[in-house]
Amino acid sequence: MPVKIRLSRHGRKRAPFYHIVVADSRAPRDGRFIERIGSYNPTTDPATIELNFDRALDWLQKGAQPTDTTRAILSYKGVMMKKHLLEGVKKGALTPEQVEEKFEAWVKEKEAKVQAKKDRLAKGEQDDTAKRIEAEAKIREARAQEIAKKQAELAAKEAGAEAAQEAAEEAPAEEAQAQPEAAAEAESETPQE
Repeated sequence: MPVKIRLSRHGRKRAPFYHIVVADSRAPRDGRFIERIGSYNPTTDPATIELNFDRALDWLQKGAQPTDTTRAILSYKGVMMKKHLLEGVKKGALTPEQVEEKFEAWVKEKEAKVQAKKDRLAKGEQDDTAKRIEAEAKIREARAQEIAKKQAELAAKEAGAEAAQEAAEEAPAEEAQAQPEAAAEAESETPQE
């Protein structure tokens, strides 16, 4: 029976979530499987991978063939590296102690790379947030300046309108005072009979 290590899709539309399964290659993609050995969520950054390391290694040593995507996942988690090192023990090129030392060094290096990526993503997110806040502050200042300018213009218009209104009120009073004088002058200038 040809056995494959492959992904079984779950999750809703446009939000995939995969189970990593060991299945007969003739079984449907999301159908019957022999054993579920992990899960893979590609929607997170970096992708979330949960894997039963020992069971995956055991199935690889028994001859199960991973698909391209699961091979990449197994390589990422170190299963393929461990299998490669154990093949060296079978051939007599390495001792089990050397295998453990090399594998531990590889795991530490890989964890450092993953942590560096997480830190870089978090720092990028913080930088983006800081840039957005700075841009919003500039916009807020520009709006405050515009509002202050409009208020100053309105105050100037109101002051001008009040001055004009006061002048208009003073003008009729002056005209009223001037009219009796003009009337008196006009009467004095008119010929009397």
